[in-house]
Amino acid sequence: MRSGKMAPAGGAGAVRGLWVPLVVLVLARAALALTEQYPTLSLLKQELHRQHQGPAGGCASAGEWAEPYSAESDSSFLHFHESDCDIGGSSSCESVLSLNTEKILSQAKLLAEQKRFPFATDNDNTNEELAIAYVLIGNGLYDEAIRHFSTMLQEEPELVSAIYGRGIAYGKKGLHDMKNAELALFELSRVISLEPDHPEVFEQRAEILSPLGRISEALSDLTKAIELQPSARLYRHRGTLYFISEDYATAHEDFQHSLELNKNQPIAMLYKGLTFFHRGLLKEAIESFKEALKQKADFIDAYKSLGQAYRELGNFDAATESFQKALLLNQNHVQTLQLKGMMLYHHGSLDEALKNFKRCLQLEPYNEVCQYMKGLSHVAMGQFYEGIKAQTKVMLNDPLPGQKATPEYLKVKYLREYSRYLHAHLDTPLTEYNIDMDLPGNFKDHWAKNLPFLIENYEEQPGLQPHIKDVLFQNFESYKPDVQELICVADHLGSMMQYETPGFLPNKRIHRAMGLATLEVMQAVQRTWANSKVRMNGKTRLMQWRDMFDIAVKWRRIADPDQPVLWLDQMPARSLSRGFNNHINLIRGQVINMRYLEYFEKILHFIKDRILVYHGANNPKGLLEVREALEKVHKVEDLLPIMKFNSKTRDGFTVNTKVPSLKDQGKEYDGFTITITGDKVGNILFSVETQTTEERTQLYHAEIDALYKDLTAKGKILILSAELGEVDAVCNLILSLVYYFYNLMPLSRGSSVIAYSVIMGALMASGKEVSGKIPKGKLVDFEAMTAPGSEAFSKIARSWMNLKSISPSYKSLPSVSETFPTLRTMIEVLNTDSSHCLKKTIVVV
Repeated sequence: MRSGKMAPAGGAGAVRGLWVPLVVLVLARAALALTEQYPTLSLLKQELHRQHQGPAGGCASAGEWAEPYSAESDSSFLHFHESDCDIGGSSSCESVLSLNTEKILSQAKLLAEQKRFPFATDNDNTNEELAIAYVLIGNGLYDEAIRHFSTMLQEEPELVSAIYGRGIAYGKKGLHDMKNAELALFELSRVISLEPDHPEVFEQRAEILSPLGRISEALSDLTKAIELQPSARLYRHRGTLYFISEDYATAHEDFQHSLELNKNQPIAMLYKGLTFFHRGLLKEAIESFKEALKQKADFIDAYKSLGQAYRELGNFDAATESFQKALLLNQNHVQTLQLKGMMLYHHGSLDEALKNFKRCLQLEPYNEVCQYMKGLSHVAMGQFYEGIKAQTKVMLNDPLPGQKATPEYLKVKYLREYSRYLHAHLDTPLTEYNIDMDLPGNFKDHWAKNLPFLIENYEEQPGLQPHIKDVLFQNFESYKPDVQELICVADHLGSMMQYETPGFLPNKRIHRAMGLATLEVMQAVQRTWANSKVRMNGKTRLMQWRDMFDIAVKWRRIADPDQPVLWLDQMPARSLSRGFNNHINLIRGQVINMRYLEYFEKILHFIKDRILVYHGANNPKGLLEVREALEKVHKVEDLLPIMKFNSKTRDGFTVNTKVPSLKDQGKEYDGFTITITGDKVGNILFSVETQTTEERTQLYHAEIDALYKDLTAKGKILILSAELGEVDAVCNLILSLVYYFYNLMPLSRGSSVIAYSVIMGALMASGKEVSGKIPKGKLVDFEAMTAPGSEAFSKIARSWMNLKSISPSYKSLPSVSETFPTLRTMIEVLNTDSSHCLKKTIVVV
């Protein structure tokens, strides 16, 4: 065996190049993981691929064999230039070789004299030959380098540096060819068998294993390298692999170790922040991103990540500032334009969002996310021709065989069909048709479940009709003064529904839509209590409870056409018999859903009580032991060991909540189901879901019918005699009715804000106005779902609502349904700028 002693400068640079595509892979996977919880990050892989695209194999760049293997170094000593061999073919390589012979020999001589390549020997002639081959690699002449190393190995089969170099050259040729990958791994494994104590070889082999998807083997190699010689870089590299594996806690530990060894690593600090971000720890992520920016003031990715963290936290101004700083550093940064555009869309600033998507597409015409969002923004603003044109471009991007369809591709055909339907009904009075009845059942079913558009015998909606024009922009000043006042009041009422909880970005378009819904509900309920009929779905009749909710549904639908807001009981009978699951992950693996953090302890106490009841009935002898174990449980994760007390629940368990009936005392309905499952390494799935079946729906409908009948009767009495006791009874009936609505969860999307706008509108009809905001961390739907009964929910809700007598000015407001009788007029009022309202006494969030 010939290896000589390891030269002081042993060639760690050969290791680093593969980490370029690995970083791309890491952050692409990061983006994929975020899509579930934060859909706006699904584009990450495009940007990183463009930024970091290197040679096909991804091994070290041309001059990196000049770098010594050290713990902290990240820069090359020599810089060779890539040749055009890969493009020009063998003749091009021969030409380059001929032209650069003198240069190659000169570089090789310097490299040999300084022994600045891996596994240099004690023989000067051998070192010169080895150096020539390494310089050939540095100049992109991989086949020539392999031939040179092979010639040397024919004479000395165990020349370690030649084996190592040939492995590097195979890797540089391109891992897309499995033959190159297998040969590279074979050579590096030979080196490890001959020289098992050199960390850089394990690191190099890990770099080849990881792009092949052999992550566990790569982690094992990196762990061995760390055992041999810990370094900041090795910890950072292993952290990226744990990140790929979605083991964010372990990845965080590695990035922390890396930073302890070398604190000035902005990229490691960024990744540390991303491990927080993925676990829903947004405030900690923000601190890490800020620290990365202290180390590198022009770090675009850190500004972009900081902006996204603020966006998820619901801080629009701070997010805007961070995105803007990223764009000041590079105004053509596509990913930031896309993220900023999506934030603006979900803030209700559609016109501004559209500018970002258009700029994104100028720079990257095939960006599917920007194309989809451009089409969506146009449709939301009533510009259907441009919207459908953009949607069609997304539809043309068919996935390749074996390729997974993007979320945009899956959604776009539903959006196009819905857009055609909306356009055809732009000028039809809203009272004369019903979307839930008009759209085909299987279409609604597939759309609500986000399934691929594979619908048998589906008949497409008619194309756009030329005589129906797009919606034109309406100036705020063009509305009459009383309508201007109506809009400003709506903006204020809508802002009262905003959740002050991470994950909920204020959306001024939703605020206005639901504020107008509140006023329309108020006016409709007042007419009903005065024995007036309403016009709904082409019929004139007394208003029913569903009609009251339908007022809010129509406004929520048009505010964001991307989301299918549909009545689940109007789905096809076959789908309803199977049940619709409204599923929310509270903890999935290491990812915590911060929106619901306030309710973890409340749900935990409920689970503990149910476990005691279960063991009291089924395991009385072990009850004391279970009780003692439960006393030590302070968080959901601690419940996993409790599973061992019963073989049936060892892998997980479900707990069902019950909703007591007011109509039939002593009777209970199914509420929601809490599920906890665990794996061998302690990761858990903690989720809640409501299952909307036909039978369950009928039970809840009967409860709501009875409450609505009582509410209508008491409302009519209230109109005649507004005594305090009657008002109080009406308020409790409204809150009780909505309590059952929340627990039923009868809509595919938007149940929470729709129900709250009905609460506010109906209370206003009774003469009471909500003046208090929803407390920080509180979610009204979860308050209802976790309350022990309707009375408890009413008490909790009234504690923050701060009900006061309604202002007489509400009576003078024009009729919402008469002012905005069509989709066109609804879209016009949602589009109009109302910054003038800020000058009035109304306070808008």
